[in-house]
Amino acid sequence: MPTLNITTNVPLDGVSTSDILRDATRAVATTIGKSEKYVMVLLRGGVPMMFAGSEEPAAYGEIISIGGLGPSVNKNISTAVSEILESKLSIPKSRFYLKFSDVNRSDFGWNGSTF
Repeated sequence: MPTLNITTNVPLDGVSTSDILRDATRAVATTIGKSEKYVMVLLRGGVPMMFAGSEEPAAYGEIISIGGLGPSVNKNISTAVSEILESKLSIPKSRFYLKFSDVNRSDFGWNGSTF
C-alpha cells in the first residue's frame, strides 16, 4: 500500500505523466520490496509553489507505507524520485522535499476495511 504523493509547480501539459507515474511506481515498489499492484502514485502539477524565495521548478512529496521504510530505504527512494523529477520535469534535486511516514495497518483503509 505504499502511496507516493507528488505536488509540483511545473505545469503538466504536454508532459508524459504516464512515464512519470510508471517510473515512480517501479522505483517505490522495488526499493520498498512490495508488489507494484499495491503502489499508488499521485501527481499534481501547476500548483502555486515557492521554495527558497523562488517560483522556479520545485516539488514536494510524501510517501506513506505500512512497513518497509527506514533510513537506507528512504535515502534510496529520495534518490530515485528526485532523479525522475529532474529528468522528466527539470526539477533540480535541490528543489524537492520528500516526507516519509511509516503507518500502522489500522491507520490505512482499503477495500472497505483497513489493512
